[in-house]
Amino acid sequence: MSSPSPELPHIATFHTHYGALCFQRRLAGLGERAVLAPVPRKLSVSCGTCVRFSAPFQTGWAGEDLEAVYAQEGTDYRLLFQAEEE
Repeated sequence: MSSPSPELPHIATFHTHYGALCFQRRLAGLGERAVLAPVPRKLSVSCGTCVRFSAPFQTGWAGEDLEAVYAQEGTDYRLLFQAEEE
């Protein structure tokens, strides 16, 4: 079970591991703290890998593999962004 991470309050989920890796690298390239992690059980989704990050989410960061972005609030999660289904 993932524990709350106040220093990395945002969680992005992806359709593929590659999408998660690209997103993490993009944020790191912008000087933002971002780490790959297992998706919390409450958010169990496609590839099982998420990116935890601290910066406020910007929709311009959304790539085709991004599934959703959540704000972690204690042990709960609030949906901030969800990709449109094709």
